[in-house]
Amino acid sequence: MNRKKIYSNWFMVPAMAVFTIFFLLPMVISLFFSLTVWDFHSFTFCGFDNFKTFFSDSSLYSSIKNTMIYAVLTCVLKLFLAFFLAVFLTSKIKTKNFLRSVVFFPNLISTVAVGITFCALMHPSKGLINHVIELFGGNGMDWLGNTHTALYAVILTDVWKGVGVATVIFIAGMQSIDKTFYEAASIDGANAWQSLKAITVPLSRPAMNSVIILSFIGGLRTFELIWAMTGGGPGYATEVMASTVYKQYAAGYYGLSTAGNVIMFILIAILAFPLQKFLLSKEVD
Repeated sequence: MNRKKIYSNWFMVPAMAVFTIFFLLPMVISLFFSLTVWDFHSFTFCGFDNFKTFFSDSSLYSSIKNTMIYAVLTCVLKLFLAFFLAVFLTSKIKTKNFLRSVVFFPNLISTVAVGITFCALMHPSKGLINHVIELFGGNGMDWLGNTHTALYAVILTDVWKGVGVATVIFIAGMQSIDKTFYEAASIDGANAWQSLKAITVPLSRPAMNSVIILSFIGGLRTFELIWAMTGGGPGYATEVMASTVYKQYAAGYYGLSTAGNVIMFILIAILAFPLQKFLLSKEVD
């Protein structure tokens, strides 16, 4: 019995080696260097001074607020848009395979390329979006230069790019639902809305939970799109935690930026793990 147990445990070694080398070891090293002032040649231990300095940064609280707004809104918008797109794309329309490809296409484009493209589209005087608004009698605006609209403009761009993946996850979840549930509901006289509410929504919950977790964590650690479109500006209007950490690293404050990464990791863990546990508890057995 013991020999069989030892034999089966050997199959865990590759996975544990990958986990240790690429996750556990870098995490321990990052934690150590967050307690130092370091460059690429030497380091000096400084205790928790980096964390004190990081929390005293005037932009930190606005970056945390923006990060939370970004994560929540992108998660909610992707969730609802992807769900109803998936319902439409699993219906009996003839062109659904083509439309699925169209919906997923934005995810194939580089995030930086998407950011540059939407910067051009949202240009206050030359952008296509403002030209279309003016064509219908409205007034164009400086989408990325206005402190009140910049963050939401980036959020909408993120949703446009990321809704395709969420839709594919929902489609996979909906296609796994046994068709006999819908047949039974139809025999009982349920209409399309009642079937959607009583069958599709509860039985799609595993897919829904995956979309929520992935979108929320992705929003918390967002960087590329923010940096490509606004660089964290104007002012601190679109500053997020990842861009704050990057600016410190670019300025040569390596220990401080490492401390910021540790704080960001802890924040994501504190928010993501309870959320995941809550969502799993709501799944239909």
